[in-house]
Amino acid sequence: MIDGPVFPPLLSGLQATDPFARACAEAQQGCDAGLVVYDLGPSILQGAIVFAPEVTLAKAMAMLPLCAVGFQNALGALAPPEVAVHLEWDGDIWVNGARCGQMRAAASDTDPLAIPDWLVVGFAINILPQSDTPGDTPDQTTLYGEGCSEVNPVTLLEAWARHMLVALNRWSDDGPAPLHKEWTGLIWNMGKDVTHGNLTGSFKGVDENFGLLLKTADTTHLIPLTDLLEPAP
Repeated sequence: MIDGPVFPPLLSGLQATDPFARACAEAQQGCDAGLVVYDLGPSILQGAIVFAPEVTLAKAMAMLPLCAVGFQNALGALAPPEVAVHLEWDGDIWVNGARCGQMRAAASDTDPLAIPDWLVVGFAINILPQSDTPGDTPDQTTLYGEGCSEVNPVTLLEAWARHMLVALNRWSDDGPAPLHKEWTGLIWNMGKDVTHGNLTGSFKGVDENFGLLLKTADTTHLIPLTDLLEPAP
């Protein structure tokens, strides 16, 4: 039997088979902020947290890169030192140059200028291969396949919660600049050609609200983080 995770006092935990959907449902019912919904596998670790923003959605979307940085910090501390963990603007989590997971977000409102009632940020990370022939998908990987077999899912989830809270407190005290600096240093494909929707161009960086700056032949496009919001399940 796997012991359940222990979270810091500001957070509470709830186990569910679809953490992202359950977190959105709990948020719609008016649950307290800080609820962490999780599923421990066996082959995929999933988690989601409910926020109650006090700023506009455009600014609150910083919780997506904030949670991603928290996850990178957590895995980076637990994995062997040779394991490289990077983040992609659209939420992908890269381990040793291959996709290993994904961050996602949903909110009660999609208006960037509105203050949403709730915002849910979730993640999924591949622990074990999803098929018997992982070589068929060389651009995708798992923690097990990258030498992280000793990383316990419960420990990783707990570490993510702690690192996320540290980043959240820093964001509250110091604004987005420290998060912006750290996240930019972890970004995958910076300076390279990327595609978002029907646009392909050079990834030049992000603005103060972490919007994607995509340079095409004729102009530079600003794609806000709110473009990544999913409909609430």
